[in-house]
Amino acid sequence: MPKGGKRGSHKGRMRTYTSPEEIDAQMKAEKERKQQEQEAEGQEGAVQNDVTEEKLPGSGSEDSDDEDSLRKRAGVEGLIEIENPNRVAQKSKKVTQIELDEPKTLSRREREEIEKHKAKERYMKMHLAGKTDQAKADLARLAIIKKQREEAARKKDEEKKAKEAVAAAARGMNSLSLK
Repeated sequence: MPKGGKRGSHKGRMRTYTSPEEIDAQMKAEKERKQQEQEAEGQEGAVQNDVTEEKLPGSGSEDSDDEDSLRKRAGVEGLIEIENPNRVAQKSKKVTQIELDEPKTLSRREREEIEKHKAKERYMKMHLAGKTDQAKADLARLAIIKKQREEAARKKDEEKKAKEAVAAAARGMNSLSLK
């Protein structure tokens, strides 16, 4: 049995297509509706123009600007004025307005990376100067190793001198016995 059971799904159904005659009829009806809307807006605009001209003949240009802005807005936009606070308008700057001397604002990651790099450099300077705990421990270890190597070198020299003395004594004995 399939996963979903015996429920019907849209996948097994036959497809229905819109006939070209129906599409033409829909297109004609839509064109007629748009023409009627435009005629209605034209009549309303003419009535409003007559009223505004009777009120103030001197300020006709200001009223026409308002009407143009209302005509441009379609649907609900013309009725309700909504401004999205999250929408940021793109402001284009001219080349002359761009200030090259202005300090560049860095992102948080860039600032943290620069701070980390500076801290590492400071630590390395302190380490080379021998002021950090790790540097002090390293220097103490190096001093101990130097002492051990000096002692080992001194012992080797003593053993070498002892072997040379034994070899010289053996040669002296050999030379005496040959004579």
